[in-house]
Amino acid sequence: MSLMKLLNAIPVFVLLCVPCSGGETQPPASKPEIDRAFTRLYNFDFTEAHSIIDKFVAANPSDPLGYSVRSSAHLFGELDRLGILEGEFFIDDKKIADKKKVKPDPQVREKLFRAVEDAQSRARTMLEGNDSNQSALFAMCITYGIVTDYMALVEKKQIGSLNYVKNSTSFAQKLLRVNPQFYDAYLTTGLTEYLIGSLPFFVRWFVRIDEIQGSKTQGIQNLELVARSGHYLKPFARILLTIAYLREKRPLDAKRELTDLVRDYPENPLLKKELEKLTASLARTQGLRP
Repeated sequence: MSLMKLLNAIPVFVLLCVPCSGGETQPPASKPEIDRAFTRLYNFDFTEAHSIIDKFVAANPSDPLGYSVRSSAHLFGELDRLGILEGEFFIDDKKIADKKKVKPDPQVREKLFRAVEDAQSRARTMLEGNDSNQSALFAMCITYGIVTDYMALVEKKQIGSLNYVKNSTSFAQKLLRVNPQFYDAYLTTGLTEYLIGSLPFFVRWFVRIDEIQGSKTQGIQNLELVARSGHYLKPFARILLTIAYLREKRPLDAKRELTDLVRDYPENPLLKKELEKLTASLARTQGLRP
């Protein structure tokens, strides 16, 4: 396989898109409106998620968190509409690298990038006054991740998205230096570890990110930490663990995560569909009962 094809497969695990807030030395206190918005988002109720976010932004216009969540909702709604969130897409690298054009909604693209800029401009203002502001650091981290995902998965600009991966990881690393108990931030570093670790050695030689060793084992451990102790990112970490487990030939672990996710987010049709497919596959290949 050529170097270009390998690099094109890079963004298999670059979904870095759930924000949070925080204090200076303690784990961040959640905001009830954002909790509700993400509950609707994880249930794929994008309309209600946007409604909740809009009310939060109206009441908190200077808070980058609301705009970050808004960009996340735009991204996931578009990925769902285009069928990119199907589990098979993330397990098959050829599908990720496929340059076949999809038809993104230009209005969604405009709204997504506007929300990203709204979040980042407010986060920069906060960082000018305090470069250790946790909410601002994570807003920068996740919005760079949003742009990464849109470029790589929708626009198919995988190589161009790499700088955004580096930026997102850099902000996550700084956040963890400020507060090692900000568990949600380990999702970003874990994904990057797994991503780089999934590449052949000679490709990793060209793709370097500070403080990232390229350990798939460490990447999965970071995701498992978020799945245990994270807040807004906890369900998302479990979704990504499902994908990682399937890629690492651990289908029973993947089924366990999916079963819990379906229980917790029963309105999400994609989770149910993926669990049914995995259960059927296990029944065929291992003789297990559904």
